[in-house]
Amino acid sequence: MSGVIDLSALELRDAITAGEVSATDATRAYLDAIETMDKKLCAYNETFAERAMRQAEMIDKARSVGQPMKPLAGVPVALKDNICTSFGLTSCSSKMLENFHAPYDATVAGKLASAGAIVLGKTNMDEFAMGSSTENSARQTTRNPWDTSRVPGGSSGGSAAAVAGRMCAMAIGSDTGGSIRQPAAFCGCVGLKPTYGRVSRYGLVAFGSSLDQIGPLTRDVADAAMMLGVLAGHDGHDSTSVDKPVPDYLASLDKPIENLRVGLIKEFHSESLDAEIRGAVDKAAEIYRDAGAEIIEVSLPHSRVDIDEAGQLSSYAVACYYLVATAEASSNLARYDGVHYGHRTAEKVGGIVELYSRSRAEGFGDEVKRRIMLGTYALSSGYYDAYYLKALKVRRLIKNDFDAAFEKCDVLLAPTAPETAFKIGDKTADPLTMYMSDIYTISANLAGIPGISIPAGLSKSGLPLAVQLLGNVFSEETLLRAAKMYEKASGNSRLTPEMMK
Repeated sequence: MSGVIDLSALELRDAITAGEVSATDATRAYLDAIETMDKKLCAYNETFAERAMRQAEMIDKARSVGQPMKPLAGVPVALKDNICTSFGLTSCSSKMLENFHAPYDATVAGKLASAGAIVLGKTNMDEFAMGSSTENSARQTTRNPWDTSRVPGGSSGGSAAAVAGRMCAMAIGSDTGGSIRQPAAFCGCVGLKPTYGRVSRYGLVAFGSSLDQIGPLTRDVADAAMMLGVLAGHDGHDSTSVDKPVPDYLASLDKPIENLRVGLIKEFHSESLDAEIRGAVDKAAEIYRDAGAEIIEVSLPHSRVDIDEAGQLSSYAVACYYLVATAEASSNLARYDGVHYGHRTAEKVGGIVELYSRSRAEGFGDEVKRRIMLGTYALSSGYYDAYYLKALKVRRLIKNDFDAAFEKCDVLLAPTAPETAFKIGDKTADPLTMYMSDIYTISANLAGIPGISIPAGLSKSGLPLAVQLLGNVFSEETLLRAAKMYEKASGNSRLTPEMMK
């Protein structure tokens, strides 16, 4: 059944519904692929083989007696390890939660189950979603299927590597500052961050509550549209979930957009951008122009990317993000104290304060500690106005820039990342350099708008290139249609790593 894992999720769903492929055979094929490939890629923290096979058998039995098939019937999927499930562990790739069993299912996990999807396992990630390379994991270091000496991106690196490595048909990730789109770019996948509030965050272990959003990682745009249709919708368990009708994203996907207006962001087209990625963005603009779109230069002054005196990249958006996100992380991670739940030190302690201190020191990794300290400092008395409050004002200015741009354009075209996948270990010694990996994705989270990363071919060294489209709030239908136009015209769909051929 090796051919099964080469099908898109939509093709597989249709083949299972038509009885051309059984859900059992498809699930077994993916489990076999995990058994073979994950020794090299380390994408999964945990797999649920027996449970997955039982689900597949139930779907085959339902089809055999003529029951109608569900939207994702028999499609094997993977979940990032910060999505709560009542089965298996939800560890966030942290020692702090290494033995945590969630007592309930996240809303997205429940929606996938209701749609007939089969969960193969939980994927590796940067601890508590804090990182851009999946090297900040207490579990293992995930590797890029295109070059196992390179990172898959982060923090949803395990999900991206599982999709690119043909170890699931599609996967779930979370995006706080680019953590779906950047790994999608590094691994040659499609990664979609929906509008804030479009998909329920109930059951997502929180990092930055005003920034986090759950979305799909898939092989092509059609699969992303199909999965978003399942995940999206209002949820009474999530106070930030928006009660807004969910379009049929798949039904309208192949309709070209007449008089499409595509904005090129002046500030993102700088000398700091890798030449091949700049070329991919220029080529994408040509493709849209040839398809009849109008290309308009727009300005996002408060997302400007500069090079400072030391030759380092700098950006208002990055500075703003690393105040807002760390402040929210400091608040959200205060609950992990070794008393209520989470890792508790085995050392003898003299009191409750020492118990807290030792438990948190042992349970959290270096990057998580760094962000907790940054956020706590920014929120502390005497510094709140100078740092956190000022960051909120800059965030408003960033949103205003996007609002002005979308008065002129339907979508914005930009790079996803400033470079292709870098070597494992290259940036771990310099956190600031690592933070700049998300320099083109962070502003979308601050503004709450949707964004999608699409493959744009391969570099001269054989690594995936990518471009990003950004849309106005709740414009996912337009965003997906525009992405499909590019995907179809460019032919950059379902890129396959050499190790999979």
